[in-house]
Amino acid sequence: MNKPYAIFDMDGTLVDSMPAWKNLGRDYLTAKGIPVPADLRRRVATMTMAETGAYFNTLGLEGSPEQLAAEMNELMHEKYRTTIGPREGVGTFLEALRSRGVRMCVATATDSQLAATCLNRLGLMQYFSFVVSCEDTGIGKTSPHIYQLAAARLGASDPGEVAVLEDAPYAARTARDAGFYAVGVYDPSSERRQEELRAIVYEYIDDYRTAAAALRSSPPPSSSQEDDA
Repeated sequence: MNKPYAIFDMDGTLVDSMPAWKNLGRDYLTAKGIPVPADLRRRVATMTMAETGAYFNTLGLEGSPEQLAAEMNELMHEKYRTTIGPREGVGTFLEALRSRGVRMCVATATDSQLAATCLNRLGLMQYFSFVVSCEDTGIGKTSPHIYQLAAARLGASDPGEVAVLEDAPYAARTARDAGFYAVGVYDPSSERRQEELRAIVYEYIDDYRTAAAALRSSPPPSSSQEDDA
């Protein structure tokens, strides 16, 4: 992964939060007394929180999509603040990237304040220049907009010089198809999707510690800006 810029997904990539997220919609609807659709997880998998709120309106929940999103964010906030942990070896990998001069940020479907709360508690925020959320852009990772916005803020002039690390096949495909260097990250909570992910990405990380060791033995990346100097 010899790129001067890196955009990281958070949930399932940096932190082990996917089990909590997978149950959020179910737990929220149950608490509100709304029957849970059998295909709920599939329906909301690629939605932003506001889009999920709009979908929940169609199930009979009152309130604006933004209000429902805020309530769901509140349910997750305590988990991010206290219990959700990092992916094993991720700190070692981020340190290896930083030592090579790679500029990094986080692009997540999670609310940016929630993301910052979790990353700061885990000591990971120090590696990133900023966090951008799909809630900020108004569209999920079925669109490359969040990656394009993040790359511009990092200072990249070409998507090909930006690695995008994702655990979700649909998001990795979005990044790849937009010209980014898609890197897959193994997530044990999504075992059945790993072969699909491998088929999409240019590189696949199944263990951050092994990936960090490989980085240390390879030459540092060069950006187009350095090449033009």
